[in-house]
Amino acid sequence: MYEPIRTQRRGSVHAMADDAQYPHRTREEELDIQLAGHLSALLAVTDELGLDAAADSIAAQVTRLRGAPPVRHAGLSGADPASLHRRALDLAGRALVVAASRADTAAAILSAQRMDAHTAALAEPRLVGAH
Repeated sequence: MYEPIRTQRRGSVHAMADDAQYPHRTREEELDIQLAGHLSALLAVTDELGLDAAADSIAAQVTRLRGAPPVRHAGLSGADPASLHRRALDLAGRALVVAASRADTAAAILSAQRMDAHTAALAEPRLVGAH
């Protein structure tokens, strides 16, 4: 009625690939990559906003995570400041979540500070009409 399960033969197309031949990253390494990515995106928006001191702080964290300095954003997107602050706020929030999950205090503090700064910038009357 039922066919018995056959053992896998060497060379079979159904044989499992040897896990040793594929590189695997630890959870911490994956979180480092995510965090560096979020911070790099935040750096690009921060550079575009012209916030040099904040951008330098973010670049230092990216350098620490990646082991090399990040490529700095040189172009302008033409987006209005309110849109850039909203984007930066979102990116800082994402970075904060990842930093908290990997227990990276320095990155978490920096992300929270950037969230506060962009929230305050969005509350300014000159940006209210730009939404």
